[in-house]
Amino acid sequence: MQSAASLANGRTAVRDNGAQKKKRGPWQVALILAAVGLSALFLGVPLAVIFTSAFGGGVGVFWREITEPSTLHAIWLTVLTAIVVVPINMIFGICVAWLVTRFRFPGRRLLITFVEIPFSVSPIVAGVIYLFLYGSQGLLGPFLEAHDIRIMFTVPAIFLVSLFVTCPFVARELIPLMEVQGSDEEEAAITLGATGLQTFFYVTLPNIKWALLYGAVLCNARVMGEFGATSIVSGAIRGKTNTLPLQVELLFNDYNTVGAFAAASTLAFIALLTLVLKYILERKAHG
Repeated sequence: MQSAASLANGRTAVRDNGAQKKKRGPWQVALILAAVGLSALFLGVPLAVIFTSAFGGGVGVFWREITEPSTLHAIWLTVLTAIVVVPINMIFGICVAWLVTRFRFPGRRLLITFVEIPFSVSPIVAGVIYLFLYGSQGLLGPFLEAHDIRIMFTVPAIFLVSLFVTCPFVARELIPLMEVQGSDEEEAAITLGATGLQTFFYVTLPNIKWALLYGAVLCNARVMGEFGATSIVSGAIRGKTNTLPLQVELLFNDYNTVGAFAAASTLAFIALLTLVLKYILERKAHG
């Protein structure tokens, strides 16, 4: 009886300690309020301004501006860039992650460093590099002109710099995960007679699918919001090589504030949608 009473008292003490831990002190409450307040100030207010200014003249004015031909073309080109770039980066990320996590070879860490270079290089610098490489006065310029090939100030140039800027996103999500998972399941599948493709599609891919999708979502957001490198190599030709971020700047410089905010609200909506997808993927990955 005495031991049972002691056990009951111990459980009560544990519950009391847990309740005390759950109670937030004044400093914790202050930090939470400060975080919420700063988030509202630096994130909520700008978003509110964007959407308020976009719809300030009414839905009809917003629709007129957003369906203007050059803005529609900018939206289409931005979506097209994402459709081209994101799948290529997914394939690239899978290949790099597979290579550096499943094989050991000289220069492995150097390869990882090269993949992460776009994170440390300014997009403006990346655009200038491509201009010096593929421009008419660049390193490969004379060769391209001799074969009547033009890359700079065209849509393919936008694809190229977007690929460079976003190439680390998928790889950086996959490499840590695949290193932790190891290769035991894949080796077991091969031992049981599975081919390389069967091992990839039935063992590797299911294990990395959430990280792959998460990286793709981040890559997509980065592609659609890219401005610096694209502004250098595209030429920002209205109705031809203007992506949506460039169109926002162009409309603002034309003193078309409503049109600029209408285009910016589309980008903001894409950003919010990306956050929702990111949250859903994180829940599924940890659920």
